[in-house]
Amino acid sequence: MQKKISGFFLALTLFASPVFAATYNVDLDHSSVSFKIKHLISKTQGQFKKFQGVIEYEPGKPETWSASGTIDVNSIDTNVPERDKHLLSADFFDVAKYPTIEFKTTGVKEVTENSVKVEGLMKMHGVEKPIVLDVNIGGVIKDPWGNTRSAFSATTKINRKDFGIVYNKTLDQGGLMIGEDVEISLEVEGLLKV
Repeated sequence: MQKKISGFFLALTLFASPVFAATYNVDLDHSSVSFKIKHLISKTQGQFKKFQGVIEYEPGKPETWSASGTIDVNSIDTNVPERDKHLLSADFFDVAKYPTIEFKTTGVKEVTENSVKVEGLMKMHGVEKPIVLDVNIGGVIKDPWGNTRSAFSATTKINRKDFGIVYNKTLDQGGLMIGEDVEISLEVEGLLKV
């Protein structure tokens, strides 16, 4: 009887133990954060060149998955320095007050072998709102130098006005100069933390 009770508590302890995922640091040299927004009748593209992030990921164990990241807003690059300067001003990002964009996961859903919807909170321009990222899972490999790497592609769409970025101009023929919806695209390569 004593052995059965001991075995029961051992099994309970094993099942109650937390499941840990591998921790990956975002490799800045092999990752990108880009966006598109409507300008007049076309779309203007840009990117942020400085960011950092951490991903917790173990294949087949979505209960362990999480991610967090921070973007340096000062690193915005739309290929036009004067436009970048305007975007950093109080008309848009107001970088003097809000120098970063932050994201952290709150959960995952619709998990398949190669894709997942990642729910999270994004804080931009002093406003925090829930967003959902559509993520394609690239997998995990060993690179030629023996490092373990993971890869993910993610997209989402936000309305900039939800984050208090409302600047615009009305065109003479009607309509607005700048769109409200922003398409965000992430290409992320993670390097296993050792």
